[in-house]
Amino acid sequence: MDSSDNLLHRLKELNEIGIALSQQRDINSLLETILVAAKRITNADAGTLYLHDQEQKALRFEILRTDSLNIAMGGTSGVPITFYPIQLYDEAGNPNHAMVVSHAALSGETVNIPDAYTAEGYDFSGTKAFDKKTGYRSTSFLTVPMLNHEEEVIGVLQLINAQDRESGAIVPFSKDDQQLLESLASQAAIALSNRRLIKQMEDLFESFIGLINTAIDDKSPYTGGHCERVPVLTMMLAEAAGRSNPASQLQGVAMTDKQKYELKIASLLHDCGKITTPVHVVDKSTKLQTLFDRIQLVDTRFEVLKRDAEITMLSREQRAEGGGQGGADETAIRTGYIARIRQLDEDREFLRHCNIGGEAMSEEAQQRVRQIAAYQWRGPEGKLGNFLSDNEVENLTIRAGTLNAEERQIINHHIEVTIKMLESLPWPRHLKNVPEYAGGHHERMDGKGYPKGLTREQMSVQARMMGIADIFEALTARDRPYKKGKTLTESLDILGKFRLGGHIDPDLFDIFVREKVYLTYAQQFLDPEQIDDVDESRIPGYHAQR
Repeated sequence: MDSSDNLLHRLKELNEIGIALSQQRDINSLLETILVAAKRITNADAGTLYLHDQEQKALRFEILRTDSLNIAMGGTSGVPITFYPIQLYDEAGNPNHAMVVSHAALSGETVNIPDAYTAEGYDFSGTKAFDKKTGYRSTSFLTVPMLNHEEEVIGVLQLINAQDRESGAIVPFSKDDQQLLESLASQAAIALSNRRLIKQMEDLFESFIGLINTAIDDKSPYTGGHCERVPVLTMMLAEAAGRSNPASQLQGVAMTDKQKYELKIASLLHDCGKITTPVHVVDKSTKLQTLFDRIQLVDTRFEVLKRDAEITMLSREQRAEGGGQGGADETAIRTGYIARIRQLDEDREFLRHCNIGGEAMSEEAQQRVRQIAAYQWRGPEGKLGNFLSDNEVENLTIRAGTLNAEERQIINHHIEVTIKMLESLPWPRHLKNVPEYAGGHHERMDGKGYPKGLTREQMSVQARMMGIADIFEALTARDRPYKKGKTLTESLDILGKFRLGGHIDPDLFDIFVREKVYLTYAQQFLDPEQIDDVDESRIPGYHAQR
């Protein structure tokens, strides 16, 4: 191949490298691609890629390769680089032009040295010490600064020992080598700057999401933990589904890194609408709680009734004495008073228990609340009225939990707000499904969920994953004001019943259990007493093999 054909071939190779650089997303892999490509187009035996550390004012070793010595450090090699960074300035603040790489970084100029052992003006003592230790002979050097679009040096490429393509002999780097490497360094700087900018934007975006979740957390520490844990559990299930063989039945379960990132963002934002939910509803730990627990008002009324009973008793006793009646009447009056006080105390304890809302309420208990509500008492205005207001009766007779129908609707409204907020954002193409994923975690497989009443076939597998994660986190959460966290066995029993009832995806549920996602999550987030021995054969609806 003559020189013109060789140059044309290398230019074509440079173009292919540029395309590869533009497609690389991972920064470590990108840096390695840059150095490997630089060595290949110049046929260099060794090379190092340095990045400019602006805070330390130094060049930091990132990737180091020497083929003939079989040395690979940094990058994807897994071998850390232990060399100290090269300082650009001395302690007095004077620029360090003695080192080739620091001079290239400071001047922004390429340095092409045919033979380090005969070159003048640079300190190669470190290089010679390395050669003496390893038996290597560092000869030709080509050092090129990497400048970004603002003409700032962001790194330096240094290649060592160009090899003749025919004989393999060590030769100086040619002018063509220098021009090609300068072109590659320019492309690499652009690719690296773009990747860094994208990473910074991603970090900023995730930090903004964290800001929203922090605001929710500040309103309510209970939902704040939920916003942190659901994304972790969702991604655990996604990873398990990806490695589970039966998962092939689920369309879309084998996700790319981009799709996983999209799911991660959606799970981080799945409850962002709760920022508008009133805190007294989110944190309603008892049935009568609003801005405070109104059971205290009920307690005060009981005290009023007891004092009224005592006043009535004393008045009747006085009348009995004044009328000359015997002690038998006084005894009856006193006995009736004691019975009345006992009844009021029992009624007060009953309402206190009802107020907790920790278990399903029977019809008999609800009827007793209504009977107590009919007691008459004289309020601050001096008027007789029912002991409990209609609102208090409504709340104290809630069948399960602490939320009445109106409050439950307020809670449920957060998902509509979430969808509205997310759909209003100009999502880039690789995040366009975030609103659908985040907005579907309260839907059910049988179409009875909310807000849209979607069926399994109408939902993405990602939204179905998030639905399972959302429920399991809520079951096991130990920081709710109205309940304690359930054990694994209790939680999986409930989740299994949800599976049988058409609430959650059956295939994903089987993966959740079979791949022991529940246990991985528990070991990270649950208290030890919640992690009991699970008998998977007793989990309702679970199929070990499908």
